[in-house]
Amino acid sequence: MTQRIQNIVEIARHRNGICGAPFHVVLFNDSELTHSYKLGIVFDSPHHVAILDFERLVRSNIAFGENSYRGDVYEAPLRAAIAKRMQQLESNHQNSEIREGGKP
Repeated sequence: MTQRIQNIVEIARHRNGICGAPFHVVLFNDSELTHSYKLGIVFDSPHHVAILDFERLVRSNIAFGENSYRGDVYEAPLRAAIAKRMQQLESNHQNSEIREGGKP
């Protein structure tokens, strides 16, 4: 399988209210299509990934078959990017505590 994700633009974690399943939102550039930005919604449970084309969303196109992509194709690299980002945030947090005289 070829690497489809060319560039991660942003990653954000959402709580999904007080009782919903939390998830990550990932905006990324898809190397399969020139200048194609995708929005990935990645839940903590395996195999729970949704991929939508950003430009089609802007044009209010959410139709199946027109703005739907195989989450399984993108899942592994998205989860790896999320794990890397979480690791960076944890490292930054620990470094901040050390600078402020707290315990890591």
